[in-house]
Formats: sequence, C-alpha cells, structure tokens
Amino acid sequence: MDTATSEALNTAGPAHLDFDAVVIGAGVTGLYQLHKLRELGLQVRAFEAASGVGGTWYWNRYPGARFDSESWTYGYAFSKELLDEWDWSEHFSSQPENERYLNFVADKLDLRRDIQFNTRVTAARYHEATRSWEIILADGGSFTTRFLVTAIGVLSAPTMPNNIPGIDSFKGQSCHTHNWPKEGINFDGKRVGIIGTGATAVQAIQEVAKTASRLTVFQRNPNWCVPQHNGRISEEEMRGIRERYPEILALCGTTPSCYIHGPDPRSTFEATPEERTALWEKRYNEPGFALWQANFRDVLTDRAANALASEFIANKIRSRVHDPAVAEKLIPKNHGWGTRRPPLENGYYEVFNQPNVELVDINETPIERVVAGGIQTSQAQFEFDIIIYATGFDAITGAFDRIDMQGVDGVRLKDAWANGPQTYLGVLVHGFPNMLMAMGPHAGLSNYTRTAEYSVEWVTGVIQHAMQRGLTRIEATAAGVGEWTDHVLALGQGLLANEVGSWMTGVNRNVEGKQLPRIMRYSGGHPAYREHCDAIAAAGYPGLAQA
Repeated sequence: MDTATSEALNTAGPAHLDFDAVVIGAGVTGLYQLHKLRELGLQVRAFEAASGVGGTWYWNRYPGARFDSESWTYGYAFSKELLDEWDWSEHFSSQPENERYLNFVADKLDLRRDIQFNTRVTAARYHEATRSWEIILADGGSFTTRFLVTAIGVLSAPTMPNNIPGIDSFKGQSCHTHNWPKEGINFDGKRVGIIGTGATAVQAIQEVAKTASRLTVFQRNPNWCVPQHNGRISEEEMRGIRERYPEILALCGTTPSCYIHGPDPRSTFEATPEERTALWEKRYNEPGFALWQANFRDVLTDRAANALASEFIANKIRSRVHDPAVAEKLIPKNHGWGTRRPPLENGYYEVFNQPNVELVDINETPIERVVAGGIQTSQAQFEFDIIIYATGFDAITGAFDRIDMQGVDGVRLKDAWANGPQTYLGVLVHGFPNMLMAMGPHAGLSNYTRTAEYSVEWVTGVIQHAMQRGLTRIEATAAGVGEWTDHVLALGQGLLANEVGSWMTGVNRNVEGKQLPRIMRYSGGHPAYREHCDAIAAAGYPGLAQA
C-alpha cells in the first residue's frame, strides 16, 4: 500500500485511527481474514474472546466432537505449503486434531502477533464524522478502525434452556457442550444426564455411554442420523490424497454445497423402486454426507420423494435398535430426511441397546426442574453426578445480537434485523458503513472452510477496491440490500428445509423471537453464489455507495 493511499484511509476527519481494519474472531474465518488483510499492507488487529485460536474448534471440547466434512476437504486450500505440510490422521478428524491444525496455521503464518486473546468485543459504534468504527471491549478498553470485519461464526452463541427452573441449584458438575472444560470430565462410573439429541449430543452420547454407569438422554426432537464411516488415514493414503488435492478441491468447487458429494441427476420417481433402494443402500454405506448430498435431486423439494427417503432411513433405525418402542422414539415425526443438517454417527443407535442407557421423551414426561441431586420430570426424579446441556446455539444471527452494534444515527443492528437479516450478498448491511461480514447471514453456507475462504477473499477484494481508490466509506445501498434479500428469499421458497425449525433457519426455542423458521442462508448453491458475487466485483461493486 502506498503512503498516499494509507493516509487517505486513515485520516478522513479529525482523528487518527488505531487500525485500518479490525477483525472480530480468530477461528477458521478470522485467521484467514487476518492473513489476507495483512497481505494488503493494512494495520490490523483481531480480537478473540478465547485464550487461543480455533473458534468452534477451541470451544467445543466435548467428547466425540469432530468434523462432519471430510478432513481433507475442510482444511485451508489457499496455501500449497499448508496442504503439503499437514497430514490428517482421520477422514473425519476430532476436535484435538482440528485445534492443533489451526494452531499450526497460526504459527506458520505468524498470525498471533496481531491477535489480542482473552478479549471480548461487547459493542461497536460507527462514527460518521471520522467514517470509522469504535470497538468497545469487555474490560472497558476501546479502539478505532476504518473497517470492521466480523468473523464471529454461525454456531458461536450457545444457549441454555430458559424454561427449566433450578439449573443453578444442581450440586454436581454441569456444563454446556460449547463451554467444555479444558481438563475434561471423567465419566467413569458416574450417573450422567444429557439434555438434547442434536448433532452435538449425538457425538457426545456415543462417548459418554462407553464409561458412565448410567446415561439418561432427555430428548425433545430426534434427528435423522446416518453412519459417518470414519477411519484412520495411513501415510500412503495421505500421500495419495495430497497428490489428488487439485482434483478434490476442483470437485468441491462444482457441487452445490462444496462437499465431494453432488446430487444424482434423476428425480426420485424417474427411478424404479429397486433403483431407489439400490442408490439409498449405496449412499447409506458411503462416508460422510453422501446420503444427504448425493441423493436424488428432488428429495429436499418434493414431499412424496422425501417421505420415501425418510421411510428408508426409519427402517434402518428400526433394524438397529432392539426395543421397537425406543426405535420409534428415535425416528423423527416432525421433519423429513435432510430438512435439518443430519448428524453423522458411529454407533449412535446401538448405544440405546446398552443396559446403562435410558431414553426419556420429554414430550411425554416433561422436565419440571433441575434439583440439587439431578432432574425432576413429571413422573420421576433422576439422580445425577453430571448434567450435560447439549441445548444448541442461537445460530447465524445470535453472535451479532450479543454485540451492541450501532450504525448510522445509532441504529442497532439487532433492531434492523428484528424481522430477519437483510444484507447485500451476505456481506454488507445498509446503514452500517465499512462493516463487512465474513460468512454473514444470506451468504453461501456449506462445507465451511470451502465457503469461508471465498467469503474472506471477497471481503478482502472490497477493502482493496477502497484502498486503491482512496475511499473511506463503503456502504450497501438500500436498493442493493432489498434486491439481494428478495433474491435469497425467493430462492428459499420450495425447499422443505426452510419450513423446518432448526439452527439453519435460525430457530431456537430458548431465544425470544426466534421460534419461527426464517430463510437465513443462500439456497441457490455455492457455484451460483460465487458467480453472482464475482460479477458484482468485476462491475466495480455497483450495489455499494462509495465515497
């Protein structure tokens, strides 16, 4: 960056700014965003609430936490050195390895010197006079910056159940899965209760059941779970993966969700019953999201097709769970296959065949309260040594809501989004100049790192555009936001997933005003999203007011 451009960026108005750009978060997205902004020659600071890098893979240390994307499709692709120097040990690697990987990246790129750890951002306020943002920290400190980039994740605002009294009265050990202690929890011979059966709970239940003397699972809504088929990666296999990285990454770039799995071109009813069963059996026995992402093209839009696929998986559950009554409780009745992101499992259903595991349907016997010794339901009191809250997240917009973000004229972002997010390309918001969201609402959200890299690069392109032209204020126009939001909502119509309450539609019963599904992400496939965003960039960002 030449001196004239630097001065133009940093001296609009009377005040000198502390930074050219601030990044909130040092997870998968934040680390790459910091790297890219440093490449532009900007003075950048990242603020991270944790004591280390990793984001999701720092916080979620619960037993069983691991990728549901193939490891070798999840790692960063922007650096051949990173690809060449890191060996994945499993096809779906676990949290400890994922955290080590992100520390490896941070060290390799020397990122820590520009990250301020143990620092929570509580507020951000835009000041028109200086065309800058004031970043306010939990410890009372504050900094100013020209550009604010949020890299705060889609699943980073955990929620506790708000309808269960007495949580603080429990005398044993308890925690939310997101806030798992670094020293771990010993379940050997312990009586354990876990509330929830979402993706996190599915992973944790399989591990806790191995050593707990008794595990009681409190379930409100079962999920459609399918085998992950994980396995170790030998040195020879890793060499082969490394040789095929260009092919693998190119394939991810062509599929709607950036996984290695793409949809079958046939509709369900173009195939015979025998052909349908053969495809579903094949996909059920393949690793990862094969059954979800490589199914018939209409399974997630046609109710009749979805019902057939759902019954196929329901029969798999029935065949794996010995007690027919328990099996039926584990089969979802309020949503079809794949309309929520399906948890991947490694023996989940067999856990319920163990004599030390009990399933409690809280629709039939609600939890009334937590007591000193455990949990009281409408029919019984369960004594526990440990209670685990796998009660999910205020997803996608929740992390934004927890920061008091005020734009032009003090308008709060939470208020502007009271009826759902309104964005330009999932990156910018009208009335919030110089704030850019990496992996924001209404962006392409799929195989996370594959989509995050693109989001970071597009954000970086906008800031570079401003630098090259000496711009100190960029803002999404109201028209641009309206057009993009309408486009996203229209694309989401007809998708069964957008009718279902889940974290992907921003639903959380523990958060006021977030009980009904909303279209929170771009549904047109990531190749189409990239094509749209690339065209906007090539045209000089016509949806932005630039000054």
